[in-house]
Amino acid sequence: MAFNCFTRIRLMAASMRGSRAANVATIFALTLPIVVGAAGFGVETSYWYYNSLRLQATADAAAYAGALEQISGSDTPTIVAAATQSAATNGLGAGTIVVNTPPASGPNTAKKAVEVIVGQKLNRMFTLIFTQSQVPEQARAVALITDASKACLRALDPSASQSVLVSGSASMKLTGCVIMTNSIAQDAIKVQGSAALQADCLISAGGVVLNNPVTTICKAPITQALPIPDPFASVPAPTASNPCQTLKNNKTTQTIQPGTYCSGMDLSGNVTLSPGVYVVQGNLKINAGAVVTGSGVTIFMAGSSTVSMNGNATVTLSAPQSGTYSGMLFYGDRTGMAAQSTFNGTADSLLTGAIYFSKQQVNYLGNFSGKNGCTQVVADTIQWSGNSTINQDCSSLGMKDLPAAASVAIVE
Repeated sequence: MAFNCFTRIRLMAASMRGSRAANVATIFALTLPIVVGAAGFGVETSYWYYNSLRLQATADAAAYAGALEQISGSDTPTIVAAATQSAATNGLGAGTIVVNTPPASGPNTAKKAVEVIVGQKLNRMFTLIFTQSQVPEQARAVALITDASKACLRALDPSASQSVLVSGSASMKLTGCVIMTNSIAQDAIKVQGSAALQADCLISAGGVVLNNPVTTICKAPITQALPIPDPFASVPAPTASNPCQTLKNNKTTQTIQPGTYCSGMDLSGNVTLSPGVYVVQGNLKINAGAVVTGSGVTIFMAGSSTVSMNGNATVTLSAPQSGTYSGMLFYGDRTGMAAQSTFNGTADSLLTGAIYFSKQQVNYLGNFSGKNGCTQVVADTIQWSGNSTINQDCSSLGMKDLPAAASVAIVE
């Protein structure tokens, strides 16, 4: 009887142990996918986070590349191409990219900036047991272009030696602005002789040579700077009109009208230019003793035509203060070949506005500037040996700011 009782107890205990083992095995089998899925989710979360950082770096680099293209003066398709190429190089692969300049959203929509939005769809690994849909990733970056300073003199030639030369006994004072050159030559800006130069700063894509001290606000000249595109590249060239205008050279006093002067202009005596656009096909010469005045005037030098002002002439000219040619006094044809124009005059002369010759050297010899010091020179190269005081705050006269030393920063 006792044997049977013990036997039954052992059999019952064995049965209970078998049931517990079966239950544990069942529970393990049921929870294993959850455990594996949770572990996989943790691994994939780290993977997704890593890819989001990589994608953000791709967007940052693409926006920066696009902004550098914008600084160099490239058009929108070229900016987009540069940003897209950068993203591809940084592993965007089959992802998507949208490039906006200016940005389509955010606080920089009205500024010089490049916005890049990149996207990718990531494949799942462990979490496939829950869903087979891909994981969308997106990153956005905005590169803001900031003009660190304003220029009064800008040389556009990318490689010329002494693209800005201040020499002789010139006394030149620039207030609120800098001298800037795009040339990568080691002596892109040179100051020599007994010239006295005062400016906010000297900025060069190449180097600076100072044979005598200059006075600047910046601690030292800035070299190896980013080149800046032609600030007047978007201003259209005036078109010639018919019939040709003629001068009355037998008169000592005359008022002339805007239009096309097919044989150039040779000015003597007292000459008043009426407001408007003058297209000069041929050279413009202002002779000794001439007194030339005009307000609201833009003079376009067609082809390779040049300007020559005699040092004994008194020239008082100002640009329009509104309209297409606002602030533009002299405009040299961009299709012209290399040439030189010379601006000279008495201390009573005033040239108020921009002197723009992207294909010519400008020799500025006169002891004069513009009204309130408002003269800007943008040329292929510049040689300055006159005495002038130049100011940058000229917006009231219809003149635009000339950017210099642009910088790029990722701000969004």
